[in-house]
Amino acid sequence: MHLLRRPARMHIASVGLSKVGFLFSLLFCGLLLLLIPAFQPTARQVDLPQPRPQVRTSASNSQQISGPPTVSDSAGDPDTGLNISSGGTNDTLETELFENDDYRGTSSDTDSNAEVQELAGPGARDLLELKDIFIAVKTTRKYHKSRLELLIQTWISRAKEQTYLFSDGDDKELQRRTGANIINTNCSAAHTRQALCCKMSVEYDKFIESQKKWFCHVDDDNYVILPSLLQLLSSYHHSQDVYLGRPSLDHPIEAAERVKSNGLVSVKFWFATGGAGFCISRGLALKMSPWASLGNFISTAEKIRLPDDCTIGYIIEALLEVSLIHTHLFHSHLENLQKLPTDSVLEQVTLSYGGYENRRNVVSIAGGFSLLEDPTRFKTVHCLLYPDTDWCPKPKPHSRK
Repeated sequence: MHLLRRPARMHIASVGLSKVGFLFSLLFCGLLLLLIPAFQPTARQVDLPQPRPQVRTSASNSQQISGPPTVSDSAGDPDTGLNISSGGTNDTLETELFENDDYRGTSSDTDSNAEVQELAGPGARDLLELKDIFIAVKTTRKYHKSRLELLIQTWISRAKEQTYLFSDGDDKELQRRTGANIINTNCSAAHTRQALCCKMSVEYDKFIESQKKWFCHVDDDNYVILPSLLQLLSSYHHSQDVYLGRPSLDHPIEAAERVKSNGLVSVKFWFATGGAGFCISRGLALKMSPWASLGNFISTAEKIRLPDDCTIGYIIEALLEVSLIHTHLFHSHLENLQKLPTDSVLEQVTLSYGGYENRRNVVSIAGGFSLLEDPTRFKTVHCLLYPDTDWCPKPKPHSRK
């Protein structure tokens, strides 16, 4: 019996040793796993552009860039200015807008008294070239001769590959003669909300296709000072959420948003008037896609029954909750342009001319052309910026006695 018990005891002892060895192995493996990260090289951190701080001002509740002070007797745009009172319906606003081919807002120059904060920061700037900017010019067939030819002769000649003219008809002769990028949107030539939104929808889609970094929209009565535009956009990064422009009102617009249940919800937002121009970064434009791409822009506009520039502001401020950055460097033709300081004219981003009631409303700037020869002052501005242009007046040589 004694001999039979020895193997059993030996078996129990070996089992105990196995358990101890197993536990020791688990402990060793756990310790090894804890030590492995210490022997791995530190991962290289990538410096990504940081978003700009959202600056809220007490006067306008929006971000702002200060610029040369201007005074506007009436601000707005025949396409997108508004005369809005709180509680008004969108249908009433639309009637006011298109009956007189114009609708007005009050000056936004009160923003100049708002608190301004430095917006640019380390790593936020973009190394830009003109080829990175998509400039869309909204026009109509009846203005090809009276407006477009002047733009093509002046500033567009310096950015022909970056500028696209969105019209409602073909003009093969003008395209052949000037080499301009004229895009027939096949939208109506009527000056209606639907026609304006149709063109903006095509502009947006063409920009997305272009792969360019910035989308800038102007009208066919704007002069774009390209060096100033490049300098302004270079203060930001195209991957940031940037919406730059000048509002035509001194308060956010209040509109009635149509919801699925056929009810109306009041919504407030700022928008940059298309008559002065505005710019949107590619990063923000891509976020607009659900409401703007492939015809969605038109259906979005129908929800608020307001024109194209208002719809841009609605998507960005009301839906995406990104603030408009107010700037005084963009100018529409309904401002009092004669009050723009002469020494600051060439520092602006966009200029305009004329107005609904005052066709002599132009910037006060002297040059080689008289007011009769250059009623818009665009040629004068162009020759001051680019004196080497072949049609610019050459300085007369000093006569020797």
